[in-house]
Amino acid sequence: MTYYLRLSAMIQNLISISLRNKFFVLLMAAGLFAWGIYSVRINKIDAIPDLSENQVIVFTEWKGRSPQLIEDQITYPLVTNLQGLPKVNMYGAPLCLE
Repeated sequence: MTYYLRLSAMIQNLISISLRNKFFVLLMAAGLFAWGIYSVRINKIDAIPDLSENQVIVFTEWKGRSPQLIEDQITYPLVTNLQGLPKVNMYGAPLCLE
């Protein structure tokens, strides 16, 4: 209980000192504001973060097999097994025919 009393007294003292020294408080606030502007200006941001969903692209190569066979025997079973995983968003499994 004494901790909260001391904390309350400290906050009251801080407020009363701040009210008596308004110029100093404004000077400190202006200094912190200028320091923040300076920090933002010298900070070199080289990239904007990518906030999109994580994606995995799987390239499957099976020599001598048709794209439809690869889709049926590899892509579709992989997609159906991944659908049951928690926190996985499913958007489809497109097949690229090149």
